[in-house]
Amino acid sequence: MRIKDESKQKAIINATVKLVNEIGFAACSVSKIADLANVSPATIYIYYKNKEDLLISTFIEIKKMLSETLLVNFDKNRPFRDILKTFWDNGFRFSAKYHDLYLYMEQFANSAFNDLVNHDEIDKHFAPFFEVLKRGIEQKVIKDVPFEMLTAFIFYPMMILANSKQCKNLTLNSETIDKAFSLAWDAIRL
Repeated sequence: MRIKDESKQKAIINATVKLVNEIGFAACSVSKIADLANVSPATIYIYYKNKEDLLISTFIEIKKMLSETLLVNFDKNRPFRDILKTFWDNGFRFSAKYHDLYLYMEQFANSAFNDLVNHDEIDKHFAPFFEVLKRGIEQKVIKDVPFEMLTAFIFYPMMILANSKQCKNLTLNSETIDKAFSLAWDAIRL
């Protein structure tokens, strides 16, 4: 049995992200990923069962990174709006710093592969965020609607704005990010 090499696994994930962003899921093959990662196709099967497993695992790893980024400077004792603003700013930092990962994640979330993911496992990484939303509802700071609706009005605007393909004429800076947060905040607050 061959030993797993973390640098090879990282190269495989990076190649997967790059190729999917360039040519899409269907055209992306294990052999193309292996070529770009500078490994043999057999090496990929040391880490992943098949292409589907590789694509799903890549998505899960990116979501974990996103959850860690959202929680930077998280302090549950701050006022609710400030906590939400921190999540918002951290989300934009993630999309700017890891733009390729962000694009992969967005493309994956809108694909049939998304149905194959155990979202309960992913949601565990976002538990602090969900607790904040629950507290906001209990304190009557935000509207008492399902979490899916709240996150749609909090994060989907961020996803659209951070996507340079969809917002070609918008310059993201602290001013535009703050304005966008105000709009999202107005949508969910009581």
